[in-house]
Amino acid sequence: MAEEKIVYIVTHAGEDPERATLPFVLANAAQTMDVEAVIVLQGTGVYLAKKGYADHVFAAGVPPLKQLMESFFEQGGKILVCTPCIKERKIDESDLIKGAVPTAAAVLTQEILSANATLVY
Repeated sequence: MAEEKIVYIVTHAGEDPERATLPFVLANAAQTMDVEAVIVLQGTGVYLAKKGYADHVFAAGVPPLKQLMESFFEQGGKILVCTPCIKERKIDESDLIKGAVPTAAAVLTQEILSANATLVY
């Protein structure tokens, strides 16, 4: 298991493809350096965990978001999704991609406290 850990909090989706995608670029890079990477989706960022949504998010100069997310999961990454945020947007848990875990504040707080760094996008 990795000794270092970074939490990336993503608060954007298709309305800002660059901010939605860059955390996944960094998280994939961290994983190749044996750094544990955890992505947390909050606010409109929760749409990224909705089945099919990431297929349509593209930022200039980086791989497609769907490809980055697949790679992230293949390398053992975990995506935590803000439960109140999905409820607010009427996204049912059954609509989430495989591997996305609905999460409450206490779990997020635990992840942040155990991380070496937390970045917010």
